[in-house]
Amino acid sequence: MEQHFQMLAAYNRWVNERLYLAAAELDDEEYRRDTGAFFGSLHRTLNHLLVTDRIWMFRFTGEGDAPKTLDAILHDTFDALKAAREKEDARILTWVRGLDSAAIAGRFTYTTVSDMRTISQRLAPALAHLFNHQTHHRGQAHGILTTLGKTAPSFDLIQFQRTEEGRPYS
Repeated sequence: MEQHFQMLAAYNRWVNERLYLAAAELDDEEYRRDTGAFFGSLHRTLNHLLVTDRIWMFRFTGEGDAPKTLDAILHDTFDALKAAREKEDARILTWVRGLDSAAIAGRFTYTTVSDMRTISQRLAPALAHLFNHQTHHRGQAHGILTTLGKTAPSFDLIQFQRTEEGRPYS
């Protein structure tokens, strides 16, 4: 399981880099345009992904910022959001690389954001959720880019596994 989650953390960093490169090609109006996606614009979708990653990392580690709402705008400019995303991806990757099988099989307890319930669960399914949630909203980001008439890059895991960085996981 350690290698599996390390692969997902490395893939997460790689695919976010690709997404932000594509987003950088948009002008500000396109970047902020409500395209009908769940969070409306690419700007709001990218902020949501950072929000939820920070919430989960706070739950996992007890460190960092934990936004109070799922639709918080952490950074209003693309450049600031991109820098924060890179930092968070490095944090996730470093933390996951430090997990051993006992930690992955272990339990943790946290309070939900939406209804303030206390939940106790195993770490492995929560980590799977973290990475699946990112994939879900990156799919929406891909749709936003397509709706805007842009070429969206491939986000396929197999593409990552064919890179130098991803080859050890294939």
